[in-house]
Amino acid sequence: MPKGNGHQHLAATDRNPIEPIHNNRLSLNGPGLTRRTALALPVGMPIAEWSRLGRQIFIISDSSAWWLGDWLIYGQAQYPDRYKRAVAETSLDYQTLRNYAWVARQFSVPRRRDKLSFQHHAEVASLPEAEQESWLNKAERFKWSRNELRRRIKAGRTVGQSAVEVTHIQMSVIAPQKELWQEAAKTHEQDLLTWIISILDNAARSTLDVKDGYPQLNGGSAPGPVREIAQADSKH
Repeated sequence: MPKGNGHQHLAATDRNPIEPIHNNRLSLNGPGLTRRTALALPVGMPIAEWSRLGRQIFIISDSSAWWLGDWLIYGQAQYPDRYKRAVAETSLDYQTLRNYAWVARQFSVPRRRDKLSFQHHAEVASLPEAEQESWLNKAERFKWSRNELRRRIKAGRTVGQSAVEVTHIQMSVIAPQKELWQEAAKTHEQDLLTWIISILDNAARSTLDVKDGYPQLNGGSAPGPVREIAQADSKH
């Protein structure tokens, strides 16, 4: 696997131990009978047992997003010329898998929180690592739902952007140039606008030798108002 993505080292850690798929947390243990299209439960099951099964099902469902993301990352690294065909043969939705893989890439295994869902991580995936950690710490500490975390982040951005002047920029490019950029963006698991902004942002900082003193743009993603304007422009 490529260096730096955290997927080549799957050793257990104190925060996030790696456990085999057959362990109790990731399998349904109890009176339920599972089939591909059904879960049969016995009459008279105690509510505590029913509740426990529900928690197990959620853990399996949530874990599958991480598994599929890591699975696609492995395929991209090991079978660069064949993995897309293999994905197609599984009948899995490629765009959904790409989204899973993009989130998985943003969090090395030790940084993934067992007490938070995959969707919690997805909400902060576009932010700089320090902000990711800050928001996940808060979500874990205060037991925020995914929706509550999203609301808090949105509120924080609104406050942070209230004093930021938004500039309207238009750009015209020829079709071959756009296609070239789109292919480059795909290699980074990003949409075109996010990729353009991240490249320009990094180039500007490199040229000016600007580091922590300059406002961060969500780790390469445009803030809400800027992104919305850029998306509107791209439709014309």
